[in-house]
Amino acid sequence: MKPEVTAFFDDQTNTVSYVVKDPNGSACAIVDSVLDFDFASGHTDTKSADEVIAYVKDKGLTVEWLLETHVHADHLSAAPYIQEQVGGLIGIGDRITVVQDTFGKIFNEGTEFQRDGSQFDKLFVEGDVLMIGQMRADVLHTPGHTPACLTYVIGDAAFVGDTLFMPDFGTARCDFPGGSSEMLYSSIQKILSLPDETRIFVGHDYKAPGRDEFAWETTVAEEKAANVHIGAGASKEDFVAMRDSRDATLSKPKLIIPSLQVNMRAGNMPEPDKDGDVFLKVPINKL
Repeated sequence: MKPEVTAFFDDQTNTVSYVVKDPNGSACAIVDSVLDFDFASGHTDTKSADEVIAYVKDKGLTVEWLLETHVHADHLSAAPYIQEQVGGLIGIGDRITVVQDTFGKIFNEGTEFQRDGSQFDKLFVEGDVLMIGQMRADVLHTPGHTPACLTYVIGDAAFVGDTLFMPDFGTARCDFPGGSSEMLYSSIQKILSLPDETRIFVGHDYKAPGRDEFAWETTVAEEKAANVHIGAGASKEDFVAMRDSRDATLSKPKLIIPSLQVNMRAGNMPEPDKDGDVFLKVPINKL
């Protein structure tokens, strides 16, 4: 089956969100939504999410799933807001519990922060199958960037999150807590074992040098042949050496501190204080 895929590009975070529709009906899933956030002022905005909601309503679609490929470190999820507006179940990989435990400690969340993934409606494991209308989606566990990373294979389309980027840009960083370049190599091989004609939809694009336009759709065949980090049969040893060396030069994403605190809660803010005010923490020298 060939799902109908509509992309929404957020130029503030270079994130691509997707509406994935059953071609034989009105059912759809939304993958990796974005809540706008201005770190300098602490203000949120729903402009990006509202564009997705408006599209869903205009097309008369039924949202069955709000799928997260992982706990994002570069943007806040709008899944709870979208759920309030148009429904859908929020799903992520079951290894979210590992991420919650790690960052629950880093952000000193205390025992009141549940580390069992209960903030999400569904926790997926390798081999799980979900339905979007009549359309089958298979779940692949593809860790390396984070422990909880998933790839959703929906018909002839694979939504890989940050695991792979466009062939001219390469692969995900692995230097966050719980990341592993060795795991990422194995996960990418799992994705590249899909049929060559499988469409790959990436979670971000940053326009590689020499490319004029943003892009987010490629294929397994194109990644295998031309990915600058992993293509043309790159060995595990060479990939790990390249990835670890490159990661050592990268700065942290601008929104990593708010993103992790919100996204490990399924896109919800921390509990307000007695006056109804919400606060995020900034751990010093911890990330």
